[in-house]
Amino acid sequence: MVPGEEKQLLPTQGMFWSCRQSIFDEMKKKFSQSEAAADEPRVLCIVQDTTNAKTVTQRLTLNLPASTPLKRLFDDVSAKAGYVNGTFELVWSNGLNNADQSALDYTSEKSLIDSGFEAGKKNFLHLGDKDGEQPQLASDESGTIESSGHDDSTQERIIGPQLRDSTVGCGEYSSQTYSYSPVLGKSETGYVGLVNQAMTCYLNSLLQTLFMTPEFRNALYKWEFEEIEEDPVTSIPYQLQRLFVLLQTSKKRAVETTDVTRSFGWDSSEAWQQHDVQELCRVMFDALEQKWKQTEQADLINQLYQGKLKDYVKCLECGYESWRIDTYLDIPLVIRPYGSNLAFNSVEEALQAFVQPETLDGPNQYFCERCKKKCDACKGLKFMHFPYLLTLQLKRFDFDYTTMHRIKLNDRMTFPAELDMNPFIDVEEEGAWIYELFSVMVHSGSAAGGHYYACIKSFSDGQWYSFNDQHVSRITQDDIRKTYGGSSVTRGYYSSAFASSTNAYMLIYRQKESTRNAKFLEVHEFPEHIKHLVQKEKETEEQEKRQREIERNTCKIKLFCMHPVRQVMMENKLEVHKDKTLQEAVEIAYKLMDLAEALPLDCCRLVKYDEFHDYLERSYEGEEDTPVGLLLGGVKSSYMFDLLLETRRPDQVFQPYKSGEVMVKVHVVDLKTETLAPPVSVRAYLNQTVAEFKQLISQATALPAETMRIVLERCCNDLRLLYVPNKTLKAEGFFRSNKIFVESSDSQDIQTAFTESQLWHLLDQHANTIRLCVSLPEHAPSSHGLRCLHQKAAGDPGSQDDSYECVKGSSAHRKPVEAILEESTERLKNLSLLQHQPQPSCPPGGHGDGNKSAEGSDFETIESPSQEADSSASVDNRELENRIPSSDPETPLQSEERSDSDVNNDRSTSSVDSDILSSSHSSDTLCNADTAPVPLANGLDSHSITCSRRSKANEGKKETWDTAEEDSGTDSEYDENGKGRGLARYMYFKAEPCMSEDGSGDGQKSLLVFVDKRITLAAFKQQLEPYIGVPSSQFKVFRVYANNQEFESVRLNETLSSFSDDNKITVRLGRALRKGEYRVKVYQLLVNDPEPCKFLLDAVFAKGMSVRQSKEELLPQLGEQCGLDLSIDRFRLRKKTWKNPGTIFLDYHIYEEDINISSNWEVFLEALNEPEKMKSLSQLAVLTRQWRPSHMKLETFQEVVLESSSVEELKEKLHAISEISIENIEFAKGRGTFPCDISVLEIHQDLDWNPKVSTLNVWPLYICDDGAVIFYRDKTETQMDMTEEQRNGLLKKESSRLQKSGHRVNYSPRKEKALKIYLDGGPSKDSSQD
Repeated sequence: MVPGEEKQLLPTQGMFWSCRQSIFDEMKKKFSQSEAAADEPRVLCIVQDTTNAKTVTQRLTLNLPASTPLKRLFDDVSAKAGYVNGTFELVWSNGLNNADQSALDYTSEKSLIDSGFEAGKKNFLHLGDKDGEQPQLASDESGTIESSGHDDSTQERIIGPQLRDSTVGCGEYSSQTYSYSPVLGKSETGYVGLVNQAMTCYLNSLLQTLFMTPEFRNALYKWEFEEIEEDPVTSIPYQLQRLFVLLQTSKKRAVETTDVTRSFGWDSSEAWQQHDVQELCRVMFDALEQKWKQTEQADLINQLYQGKLKDYVKCLECGYESWRIDTYLDIPLVIRPYGSNLAFNSVEEALQAFVQPETLDGPNQYFCERCKKKCDACKGLKFMHFPYLLTLQLKRFDFDYTTMHRIKLNDRMTFPAELDMNPFIDVEEEGAWIYELFSVMVHSGSAAGGHYYACIKSFSDGQWYSFNDQHVSRITQDDIRKTYGGSSVTRGYYSSAFASSTNAYMLIYRQKESTRNAKFLEVHEFPEHIKHLVQKEKETEEQEKRQREIERNTCKIKLFCMHPVRQVMMENKLEVHKDKTLQEAVEIAYKLMDLAEALPLDCCRLVKYDEFHDYLERSYEGEEDTPVGLLLGGVKSSYMFDLLLETRRPDQVFQPYKSGEVMVKVHVVDLKTETLAPPVSVRAYLNQTVAEFKQLISQATALPAETMRIVLERCCNDLRLLYVPNKTLKAEGFFRSNKIFVESSDSQDIQTAFTESQLWHLLDQHANTIRLCVSLPEHAPSSHGLRCLHQKAAGDPGSQDDSYECVKGSSAHRKPVEAILEESTERLKNLSLLQHQPQPSCPPGGHGDGNKSAEGSDFETIESPSQEADSSASVDNRELENRIPSSDPETPLQSEERSDSDVNNDRSTSSVDSDILSSSHSSDTLCNADTAPVPLANGLDSHSITCSRRSKANEGKKETWDTAEEDSGTDSEYDENGKGRGLARYMYFKAEPCMSEDGSGDGQKSLLVFVDKRITLAAFKQQLEPYIGVPSSQFKVFRVYANNQEFESVRLNETLSSFSDDNKITVRLGRALRKGEYRVKVYQLLVNDPEPCKFLLDAVFAKGMSVRQSKEELLPQLGEQCGLDLSIDRFRLRKKTWKNPGTIFLDYHIYEEDINISSNWEVFLEALNEPEKMKSLSQLAVLTRQWRPSHMKLETFQEVVLESSSVEELKEKLHAISEISIENIEFAKGRGTFPCDISVLEIHQDLDWNPKVSTLNVWPLYICDDGAVIFYRDKTETQMDMTEEQRNGLLKKESSRLQKSGHRVNYSPRKEKALKIYLDGGPSKDSSQD
């Protein structure tokens, strides 16, 4: 070896260590990268392939590092889905299979995080067609599917189009036994689908069949549209021409048919009407013939589809034949002869039956013109000519006269691929009538509804395809044979009206005649006008594509703006292209919000905004030239934030908003004037301390920080004093948007405990005070007392405290109810209420005005124009400002009023609709308080109080949902007057008179009341007493809802928490309900009247009262108010459920013990012709009605009282009242609402007669309570025979009767609208057409 060469082969020691160090560094670098990748957040991508009907339910899942480029995501998806990268699109989805139109860029090098993906969350994507074309399979390009560097054994299952068994796309009606070959895209089949507008599958099937008919398509292309003669929108041939051009040349998967249906004169409602495809075929052909008059295509339909047949009658004695020639467009073939249990096996058998003559003999003999007498004859049809395109309709829809339902016959009927019609023609042209099948229109479903699709053979390649709306797939002859129909289960004469199956409905054959069989025109063979149309449609499609591209790159986000002049928050949607700069977006928003007249453009800017928390997240200083798409994080279907168009005055400067800041609205409190200033916005950081925050507030409000108190309102009425200087705002509970109150003064209030301080009371009062509008009674007995009270307050502007003491003292020393009622007559004459009450704290000068004459209204002095100056001077003093102790054992109410909790299961005020339903005859109903937990005077919430009442009220007794004891208020945290038993707290109350709505002095008197919403209804009524002049037990309070509907509030122990500002309250004179009383609506039950339910009156029932006692109290009211002269033993009360009579109440039953009762309760009062037969609850009273089929009438109701629930006893009682023998009695339970009306034309078959049961309380009867309706009949009685005229007359009579009672006459699964194509562009505006 040459020494020089040896030196080159042997490394030196330095080289060795250098190589070793480089290897070590490389290993360390890879380890660091691996460690960093392990710590890097991951992005979970869930991709749904929507390009294929077979893969739409499958998902592809990828878990990638957050730094993965978007380009790599497309590579992995293409490898796993089996598609060529760049031939599909990935678009955002919201996870509910609703794809957004924003497509991701498959060439982007941006990371997933920068592209809008979220780490640690599911990111849903849709894989869709690109530019209307399906993705290209990787196997088409390279023969193998790329694995993206992964081993095949570990690769996830491919979700792209693979060979697998599946079904034809028939929606929910598809047969699960079909094994169609893979659904191929249009790039494979070469055909375009049609979009189903809603229920237009029948139209799509026919249009695809016509498109696949060469002779029809070619003839349509030869017709040229003259725009000067007709509007293209209403031209049916032109719109069909356009559609066929799109079906032949479009790159889309499916095209719309809306232009075609618009030319029919249809509106959008027609898309929801399903029709018969054969009916559509005839109507469309008629419309085309009308449109093609005086053109080359005028006779096209007849040339292609019209045949001729002879309708004849031949005398069997002399051979004379009478006949006429008719034309047809299709041949209707019977599936199963009427009255037969066997169906025809094939189309050939059905055709043979079609031409089979019928013998007319006996009463059906034919009068022969030659014989001059009635003779036996044969009648039939003979085919004289078959059309070039033969249409066979298989009559699968029939009518069952037993059930009066439409039905579908699903029997098996075969049809050949090649049909020889020579045996069925009456002329000798052998071999001329051979037809090949090329279209099978399939119906999947029942007579009540279903789905159409078409199986069509292409004359180009001889291959069968399934055209199922937008899906086109290749099928085989085996799939065609599966449309023969039939079932392995033996059926009766009529299959079920709701059975569903898939079978052929229309067959179209083409005559095999080489001289006439045409081929489709290729694009280069198109007439010039069609070439122009193709070019026009291509340009339109390109324009739509560009528009879709713009839409996919348009950011759509909510935009808000506080109008600088009107001070109203405006909302709109900002749509801006992702490549537009922020400054351009501001200009668009400026125009969108129409601010040109309010301020210049440079006074506006866009900021990131959280509308839910009313929080300004950040501003975009220095980013005016940044694309909007980059600022918003890409184009998304929805954003987690909004934008605010912020405005400023020309002399102001925009404040920068940084991410991480929180927004604080600062209200300055003035303890001297007891006012709160409007908010000032300040931004702070969560890591700031309270001391630092005080300095920030001091700069914004110019208040000294040394004496500053800051109160944070964390949530509704939750006030927190920030007193720890070193505590951070985050620790104190600050969030994105916050509300604080600040006060800085030298008063001694700062030394007081916060919950006892003036600041706390002021803030607490501010947070809980609501403003109510109270309408007083028009003839309040103590109107002068109100005037006296106001004049006392007006006499001394500083006497508010004295007036408070006056009212408090008068309340504390009020006389009992009986004494007040005895003195009420005298007070009404010439004295006011306050003159009869001690007033120890009133000022000395206050009695002069109180002794004025009682003439006129109390508001006349206040509102008189002559005293306008005086009234305006003292308007601030004309008020009653009182702090009411919510728990004062020495201040009892005047009466024991019923707790408002005596309501059916604590219904809330949100249930206004249910209250309205139960108050159609009276407004004396219940207004329930909100059942949500409400802070009360004693510190508890209403929920805990309710639970406490229930647990104690139901202790040791069976729990019932509607018992009044459950929520009666007993044993609760309230006393019997509705006051809290806890510590005394004072509720703010202030009332002042206000003008009526119309501004006139003679309007209804009203009060504007400012009151703490934590006050109870009992205390609130107590404060209204001086203004009304009677004790709280003698007036009722009604809450006024929308449309001036009023509902009585009776829960004395509930607070006013459910009320809000400007709610209206109406006060009416009248006795309020006492504790344990319920207002009940009484209806009269008239079982044999057309209106069986009649409202009588409102009554009051009390807990512990017996049914007989309530009847005794009702008797005089019934006579006075309703004019009913009844004795107590000749009427009963019974349960009322909606309009249905229920349990009969016996005289000894006790309310609340034996009968559950609640407010808004309703009962039936039923007059009796004889003494009461019901003596115990073990008996059962049913209402029976005899059906007389021989007379086609129903007898009147008769009540039957059973000692048990046995069917045998029922039949015995029916035998006793009808004299029908027991063995011949059949009965059925009535359906629906009392009186269970039913048409006499339907009762014989619609009810379930003679159920196989031995007792009435089992299925299917379930008669367990009084009031059930039983129809019965004599099974030996035959139904009356009626002429058609009699039946029609009875039908009209029954229809009129049942419509008045709100019952329908006969059954129809759905009302169909007649199919019509309007040649004049649309239907006439005649409402009678509906």
